[in-house]
Amino acid sequence: MKNSIIIFFLFSSFHFLCAQQDSAAYQLDEVEIRNKQAPYSLRSLRNVEGTAIYAGKKTEVIQLSNIQANLATNNAREVYKGVAGLNIWESDGAGLQLSIGARGLDPNRTANFNTRQNGYDISADALGYPESYYTPPTQALKRIEIVRGAASLQYGPQFGGLLNFVFKEGEKDKSFSFLTENTIGSFGFLSSFNSVGGEKNGWNYYAFFQRKQGNGWRANESFFQNTAYAKVSKEIKDKLKIGVETTHMNYLAQQAGGLMDFEFAQDAQQSKRTRNWFQVNWNLAALTADWRIGERTRFNSRTFLLHAQREALGELGPIHRPDPLRERDLIRGLYRNWGTEARLIHRYNMFQLPSNFLVGARYYQGYSQSMQGLASDGSDADFRFLNPADPERSSYEFPSQNLAFFVENLFYLSPKWTVTPGIRIEHIETNSEGYFKRQVFSGGQMIFEEKNEEMRENSRSFALLGLGLGHKVKRNMEAYFNFSQNYRSINFSDLAIVNPNIIVDSLLRDERGFNADLGLRGKIAKDKIQFDFSAFFLSYQDRIGLGEIIQRDRFGSEQAISFRTNIGDARILGLEFYGETDLLKWFFSDSNSNSNSPPSLLLFLNASALHGLYTSGRPEVVGNQVELIPPFSLKSGLSFRYQNFKASIQGSYVAEHFSDATNATYVVDATRGLIPAYTVLDFSLGYALGRYRLQGGVNNLTDARYFTRRATAYPGPGIIPANGQSFYVTLGVSL
Repeated sequence: MKNSIIIFFLFSSFHFLCAQQDSAAYQLDEVEIRNKQAPYSLRSLRNVEGTAIYAGKKTEVIQLSNIQANLATNNAREVYKGVAGLNIWESDGAGLQLSIGARGLDPNRTANFNTRQNGYDISADALGYPESYYTPPTQALKRIEIVRGAASLQYGPQFGGLLNFVFKEGEKDKSFSFLTENTIGSFGFLSSFNSVGGEKNGWNYYAFFQRKQGNGWRANESFFQNTAYAKVSKEIKDKLKIGVETTHMNYLAQQAGGLMDFEFAQDAQQSKRTRNWFQVNWNLAALTADWRIGERTRFNSRTFLLHAQREALGELGPIHRPDPLRERDLIRGLYRNWGTEARLIHRYNMFQLPSNFLVGARYYQGYSQSMQGLASDGSDADFRFLNPADPERSSYEFPSQNLAFFVENLFYLSPKWTVTPGIRIEHIETNSEGYFKRQVFSGGQMIFEEKNEEMRENSRSFALLGLGLGHKVKRNMEAYFNFSQNYRSINFSDLAIVNPNIIVDSLLRDERGFNADLGLRGKIAKDKIQFDFSAFFLSYQDRIGLGEIIQRDRFGSEQAISFRTNIGDARILGLEFYGETDLLKWFFSDSNSNSNSPPSLLLFLNASALHGLYTSGRPEVVGNQVELIPPFSLKSGLSFRYQNFKASIQGSYVAEHFSDATNATYVVDATRGLIPAYTVLDFSLGYALGRYRLQGGVNNLTDARYFTRRATAYPGPGIIPANGQSFYVTLGVSL
């Protein structure tokens, strides 16, 4: 029934719009112009790209071909160097998981972004558990698209916005091509990336396989990961393009656990946990269709399927206590989700000015299962419950459904002014059924157990509104403004996980708020400088975070313990700047160079100044700074290119900030406290000769000791040190 509603809604809109006849040409998806411009690493999305409208929104596109970085480890400091306002958590040195947050939003597994690849979902559960355990290998990507909170209308109501990984495709002028890139690095790191692709008779294909493994910078940090991807598409008479793609990823990682503050200062490489493991198995499939209905009308659909599992095994107890060498905790999550999303865009003229109308719909059905119980008391990666029929901690099922409609229209008020109003209507149903157990121990023996069974149903419908404005100041400069409402539902993990380090409020509510951006972007000084400077305001209502409560134990003694709840309303505002220039262009003009690839010396600067404050809520947080917001961060560096030679150096500075809403500077178990300021340098160079490419570099050039997060559970609890100095060398061969 719901699928029929979607089809009826889309085709009704199509027939209505196609009734308007106009000879205006349709804007192409992508036009590639090769000239002698500087190879900037960042650009913004055009007003209309494909079947999406980005006018008036703050957007960034990371062009991977212009990035000089350690791509084998997905080094986020280097890859996302141009995206202002990001807070990057570094939990492993191999890029197994990406953890980025923007504007004071929790970076944990990028859960506050709507994370996609090629336009469809890849996170565990888009509604109740939007954490991303799978990160596409950067070596396979063509670009990364980021749309800030204004993406809520077209892609879903996450506060962080859209993060979309766009894969490479087979080369159109070759029927077959092959690429292998093999990397060796410090601490036993090995990576082999191999891809094939090509196009013939309208059939395009691209596939890759990556294997990486290593021992890790700290003790007890061994890992391996396998990732495979394949896509085949067929273009029919330049009108219809149909594609099928599949992805598989699995990895096993030993986790070194967290440290206390004095232990980190003493030796950041030490590990107090030898029995902690993490395992992921991720499977994705998608069917895509792009239909050029006419010169002015296009239709796009994405139907996707996720079949995935993650398992965490180890000792969850506070890190200031030794491992008791008892049975370990095992947490298993199963995810069985599918969805379909369709959109239609129509170009028409109004008052002899071009306009674009976008209408879309989405249906999503999710099923997640969470089980927590005891596993063996050994030290190996044995992911088996001791009592699989009745786990000792908890067992829940989370079925969910989501139906959404969205409409946006790009109006040109004049050749220089645009306005884009939009609305998204959401209907969400989330349910949970299961139990959790309370247990009391004495002398190592359980003396009391209480099993609490519960069933919850939560159905809600709401509308999100947005408005974008754009003004073309001059040929290559644009001012933009956007206001968009946001929404985020409760995380399933908050309801199902029993964690001795925190207590979770049983009355958690969904989070609401809005994003507003005002900015200026473009090129100045005869196109010698490219920049994007903006101010933002983020209103976050009923924000979920860590507070503090006093708890009595059975002996009557009191202790402060972390309490996860809706701690209050917050406002976050800030300034974000990105700029890039080719220093050589200030001294030499392109007309003085006969080379197709003239030398360039790119200088980039990425800076943000942020401030967040709790304006209402729990008494212990009102007036406090919002956690996870570095008040100032700066990235800057130089990249030199001449013909086949490349070299770059980059510095990253992040100011001191708090890890929780109580603004604690120190607690005994190290799960809360300050994140001290840190500075990191990265260096790389590369040379290409024919079909061969050699690249090498050093990450954390000065061997700085720092950390970016304090974990309340896995991979901690406690301080998670970032990697020290490491080296890598990559040899690539293309055929």
